[in-house]
Amino acid sequence: MKTIKFTIASCVLGLLLTSCNDGKRQIATENVEDYSTYVDSISNLDPANASTNWEKIEKEHTTYRFTASESLGELKETESLKNDIDESISQFESYKKDIMLERDYQNKLALENNLKASLIGNDHINDDMKFEWINKDNILSVYQNFVDTAQENRDSYSREDWDEIKLLYEAIDTRKNTVENEGLTSSDNNKIAGLKLRFAPMYTFNRMGAKSEENAKAKQ
Repeated sequence: MKTIKFTIASCVLGLLLTSCNDGKRQIATENVEDYSTYVDSISNLDPANASTNWEKIEKEHTTYRFTASESLGELKETESLKNDIDESISQFESYKKDIMLERDYQNKLALENNLKASLIGNDHINDDMKFEWINKDNILSVYQNFVDTAQENRDSYSREDWDEIKLLYEAIDTRKNTVENEGLTSSDNNKIAGLKLRFAPMYTFNRMGAKSEENAKAKQ
């Protein structure tokens, strides 16, 4: 009788262990699938939008990944599930690289827009560089603000900033050639000439200084 009871108990225990292991495997499978589904969903997001919410996305990804990995626990024969996790990790890291590139681009664009805004005004940062809003009545003030701003901030500009400044300056100069034929007064023209004399050496000297500083940092 004892032998029969022991055998029955062993069978019941075995069934319980098998059932428990199957339950854990089911949970692990679902967690891995949830993780894969999450990575698939964010990988379809527009990089510009994902970049804005990236801190939240990374936090959610860490939670999904941790849950999926931990649920494998001491389960046997989990190679397939581990491969699924590794595949999702690889997919996420590849997408993350795209997001980092997008963030770098957006940061650079924001800095360029801030630079343009300070030199030519907030209303014109998206202009096509023809600057058709510049006319004989406002061109002197445009040059004045441009040169004064560049001089005031000259020590904070990088080499790339000076290159962007030069492009803007040349675009204004191109517009001036048109404005001169629209009735620009001699007085304003002479004042502009004086501002141009201020800008030329300031640009050359400070751009060289910024380039030398960047080269020195690169060698460190």
